[in-house]
Amino acid sequence: MPNVNLKNHLHLHLIVFIWGFTAILGHLITLEALPLVFTRIAIGIFVILFYLLIKKNNLAIAPKDIFRFLIFGFVIALHWLTFFYAIKISNISITLACLSTGAFFSSFLEPLFYKRKFILYEVLLGCLVVVGLLLIFQFETQYKMGILVALTSAFLSASFSIINGKLANTHDSVVISFYELVGGLFILACFLFFQGGFTAENFNFQPNDYIWLGILGSICTAYPFIATIDIMKYLSPYTVMLTINLEPIYGILLAVFLFKDQEKMTPAFYFGALIILLTVLLNAYFKNRKKASVLL
Repeated sequence: MPNVNLKNHLHLHLIVFIWGFTAILGHLITLEALPLVFTRIAIGIFVILFYLLIKKNNLAIAPKDIFRFLIFGFVIALHWLTFFYAIKISNISITLACLSTGAFFSSFLEPLFYKRKFILYEVLLGCLVVVGLLLIFQFETQYKMGILVALTSAFLSASFSIINGKLANTHDSVVISFYELVGGLFILACFLFFQGGFTAENFNFQPNDYIWLGILGSICTAYPFIATIDIMKYLSPYTVMLTINLEPIYGILLAVFLFKDQEKMTPAFYFGALIILLTVLLNAYFKNRKKASVLL
């Protein structure tokens, strides 16, 4: 059993590292954010559908559930769209630091969505996140629009996670993901239609783009999702969520290593980003203590 746990811990860190690499691919791919995300989702749908066919999973669910999943897919599509757009107009470090505020948004959205009381430590940690954001916003003034778009992406990510939290136990997770991705593809197709359609100008692929998009749609989209489901059979949700919180750290370190001068930020940025990341880890720690006390 210890060897099994070690294997799954290492596998989980690999998956989180891959998610961190997603931002790197967003920088490398020359397409604009809209056609980039459309292509990513299309590849992801194909890979997941192939997986479902191999596993002989049944996609037949109630029409009302399909409709709900398609609608919720709009949210994840908009999250990815704003995420990659933020990278295009700012840089990877700014985007990932701001994306870490997802836990801050969740602390306010969860009580409203689940109709529970606000938790004091979550509010206090939320205030610390605001301090970190103010430091970044004040000293990285050239990236103000990128910061706002990245914060929008974090809000959409938190909203999607909360919505999906209620759906996870209703149907097979892979089936839910398939329909949500189809919904996301539909809304992006509508956006593309109003932006000139599927023209060579919108989908002006460079030779390396095919490689990066193939990696993004399969290894960085379909594979981590399917693998995470399997890992959660062996590791606790807390362990999984705590490890996922390392994604911005992996991503920022990768960006600094690969792009150096392009990702060089002011000391205030790194201090602000550190405050945000620490609040995310503290939030996970307090939640785990609360669960442990309930079990006792």
